[in-house]
Amino acid sequence: MSRKQIRFILLQNRQGKTRLAKYYIPLEDSEKHKLEFEVHRLVVNRDPKFTNFVEFRTHKVIYRRYAGLFFSMCVDVTDNELVYLESIHLFVEILDHFFSNVCELDLVFNFHKVYLILDEFILAGELQETSKKAIIERMGELERQE
Repeated sequence: MSRKQIRFILLQNRQGKTRLAKYYIPLEDSEKHKLEFEVHRLVVNRDPKFTNFVEFRTHKVIYRRYAGLFFSMCVDVTDNELVYLESIHLFVEILDHFFSNVCELDLVFNFHKVYLILDEFILAGELQETSKKAIIERMGELERQE
């Protein structure tokens, strides 16, 4: 029996440039680049009137577009799509809190903080914390220690 988990998370701009990639499964670099290209092609041309869930190989990709960025998660086909769609929204809300209306440049120049935020609520491909308040408090503690 396979464990349900997030396989990877991608943040990509409209041009296909990956601004954040977090993989929870082992993959070769060439396979990662191929996945990033395929996922981008899949979500960027998709009609907005369709759902934000799309089959991808033997899994599914849940994505959401915010301004010029696509936030995508690849999960098991039997996982609850709405949970992951909501977790993408939570991630964006937390990024907005720390960068006051997050933009692509915030992700580029503060990538270490973005990964830290991501690690606060997703660990080893599983959702760990879903409370925005708890994550923000924890990030505040970490910032005070620096």
